Amino acid sequence: MNDDLENPGGSVEPVTAPDLDPVEPVPAETGAAPASKKHALPFWLELPLLIIAALAIAVVIKTFFLQAFWIPSSSMEDTLLINDRVMVNKLAYRVGDLQRGHVVVFDDPRGGVPQEALLEATQRNIKEAVGLSVPRTEFIKRVIGLSGERVEIIDNQVLIDGAPIDEPYLKNGSLMPDFGPVVVPAGEMFVMGDNRNSSQDSRYFGSVSTDTVVGRAFVIMWPPSRWSGL
Repeated sequence: MNDDLENPGGSVEPVTAPDLDPVEPVPAETGAAPASKKHALPFWLELPLLIIAALAIAVVIKTFFLQAFWIPSSSMEDTLLINDRVMVNKLAYRVGDLQRGHVVVFDDPRGGVPQEALLEATQRNIKEAVGLSVPRTEFIKRVIGLSGERVEIIDNQVLIDGAPIDEPYLKNGSLMPDFGPVVVPAGEMFVMGDNRNSSQDSRYFGSVSTDTVVGRAFVIMWPPSRWSGL
């Protein structure tokens, strides 16, 4: 038989199977420089840096958010005792309203801030940030009267706009001489300590501008045995 008849299209190149052999990996460049190793700081150098960073963070938090406040006097007994430490929320009145009964920290309304050197100011801020010293120019009292309200004391009872208010926080034995009436000006507050026998407050220095409020004390954080909300 003729081969052309069996394969009329002419000769066909045989189809070869694809190469199934694995591709050899391309060797990595041998001239590349090895990755440099990072060396940790020695402990004696790392520790002071960590302490400085922690103190810086504490000062920032104290300045803008929260502050530990040391109680230096008996004016808020028995709610707050001498050497108690409370936490003050500095954002409280940026997102909420001042209310009667709140315990607030505010700038000394008598003014007269003493001058101090930079080093002294830095040391004071660090101590205040961790609650080791009391701010020189700040008071802590309870809000009693709000803007536009008439405050007076008659027969050892505080009246707001002629109506007596309930004060379960008062120190036992507190005695209040008759006072007022006075009307709290707009943008101000009338404050008093819970120990009415031993408190320099609005009965003496008048109502206080709400712009001087540092923040609201909301918890006793030290000592642990006295932990509680305010």
